[in-house]
Amino acid sequence: MIPSVLPTYSRAPLHFVAGTGTWLVEEDGRRFLDLGSGIAVNALGHAHPALVAALTEQAGKLWHVSNLYEISQQQALADKLVARTFADTVFFTNSGTEACELAVKMARKYWYEKGAPEKTDILTFAGSFHGRSSAGIAAAGTEKMVKGFGPLLPGFVHLPWGDHDALKAAVSDTTAAILIEPIQGEGGIRPLPDQCLRGLRALCDENGILLILDEVQCGMGRTGKLFAHEWAGITPDIMMVAKGIGGGFPLGAVLATEDAASGMTAGTHGSTYGGNPLGCAVGNTVMDHVSDPAFLAEVNRKAGLLRQKLEGLVAAHPDVFEGVRGTGLMLGLRMKVAPADFVAKGYESLVITVPAADNVVRLLPPLTITDDEISQALSRLDAAATAIETA
Repeated sequence: MIPSVLPTYSRAPLHFVAGTGTWLVEEDGRRFLDLGSGIAVNALGHAHPALVAALTEQAGKLWHVSNLYEISQQQALADKLVARTFADTVFFTNSGTEACELAVKMARKYWYEKGAPEKTDILTFAGSFHGRSSAGIAAAGTEKMVKGFGPLLPGFVHLPWGDHDALKAAVSDTTAAILIEPIQGEGGIRPLPDQCLRGLRALCDENGILLILDEVQCGMGRTGKLFAHEWAGITPDIMMVAKGIGGGFPLGAVLATEDAASGMTAGTHGSTYGGNPLGCAVGNTVMDHVSDPAFLAEVNRKAGLLRQKLEGLVAAHPDVFEGVRGTGLMLGLRMKVAPADFVAKGYESLVITVPAADNVVRLLPPLTITDDEISQALSRLDAAATAIETA
């Protein structure tokens, strides 16, 4: 008999009933150190007082009116994003998946309006993850994502990760854009080197095509910059944002230059809930915290501390770990054992981690994690590794 909740998830037998900062409380009273942040969503941790206050205040005023009307909270958040990024304009969504749908539509509509409707192909890369919509799975192209869901949305060209020759050869008269994550999240915390991101920008400029960055997981301060591409000193034409921007409230966005967005006129796209007063009230508060240079400096300092301790953990357990990878507080442990086994031992040690591809376990703690909590995290990760060794 099928469960009342569609069984598309392989869930851990945990039932969390409360959370504060970096901690989650199971219904039996156990306290777990959360190094997953709801998959990089709870950027400011659980029940952050400023987010609770923003949501509560807005909930007492106005929840929803639809985008048939002006929404002051949405305008304020758009203004902040435009002021602090490359973008000239912003469209708000409820998720990263919806942001992917618009990014694809925007790129293709751009060329249609420029008189080049044949330019529909979008170049993507092995190991990518862009959500689970029709466009998102077609963009990724992996068997795990697409099997049984055909016919797939056409117009995506899948390329090997890191193959520069294949990339250059793939650019053609039908290429509309390149879509890439500056750091692959689901793909196993694989950062794109700064010089490669700069090379992508140059390739797009040379061929007159658009660069779309998916910063759904690596954006909003996760790497120690507001957005990961800032480390390379380049800007995209279109960028997908979600997860951390809402701090736990469903919120996403597509940021774009005026030129890239020029095809998206009245009636070409819409969202019933996107940019609603509740979500944007929270998003404004997240932005105020995460875009503060002092906050980002702390993220970088704590990231250095965590990375140093993780290197020591890897050295202490050479049969369990292969190495550490990632940037900022978006880190991965490359495993010599099955990631799922380590995640499970972590639960026994009251620490939450997130599995990924390429034999990696992700560490995505709240950006507000303290030095003491980092020390506690390492102690619990060490216990999980020891349990693996002695099993």
